[in-house]
Amino acid sequence: MDAWPLRHLVLRTPRLELRPDDDEGLLELVDVALAGVHDPAEMPFSVPWTDWLPNDHGMGMVQFYWGQRAKIARGDWTINFIARFEGKAIGVQSISGHDFGALREVHTGSWLGQKFQGSGLGTEMRVGVLQFAFDHLDARIARSAAWLGNHASNRVSAKLGYVPDGTISVAPRGARLEQVRLRLDASDFVRPQWDVSVEGLAECVQLLTN
Repeated sequence: MDAWPLRHLVLRTPRLELRPDDDEGLLELVDVALAGVHDPAEMPFSVPWTDWLPNDHGMGMVQFYWGQRAKIARGDWTINFIARFEGKAIGVQSISGHDFGALREVHTGSWLGQKFQGSGLGTEMRVGVLQFAFDHLDARIARSAAWLGNHASNRVSAKLGYVPDGTISVAPRGARLEQVRLRLDASDFVRPQWDVSVEGLAECVQLLTN
């Protein structure tokens, strides 16, 4: 294992390439985010980071990803994969494991530039990391969350095999909102007719699974 084994890791789906974040990629992502991620009248994230972008020009966003990268440790990690479509960054697909060696559970989250939404790329990103977790890391459970009223996201989750697992209240803009917690057991995963391609896992598998 070298000093930064995640630099070797690459996931490929039919249309996307996903690599762990790096500094050059983060600067690309700032431009994607500044171009728009969601309707400004709504806030799809529990932390309203898109509200801060016009004032800090993405500095807080970059610092957040630096912080998560710096805290990666054996069995306790978050990988923020930069998703690229036709060679260009379009968003982030994250996957986290806490005490992964014992729990074998992952949490996923994502965002996608607004102009890339509605074409199935967000689903493809999530399926890619779910296959990575279940088939290559031997995860048993994947967890996620979505707003109670986010019918499109919840429909996608249901098609993949997720089931509701309670709710949680958050207030990203000072008003109380309900999130639905979601759980997917490996045996219930509804798979597509393709498999993710994984490269560079041998260099980092001990970091992620032990």
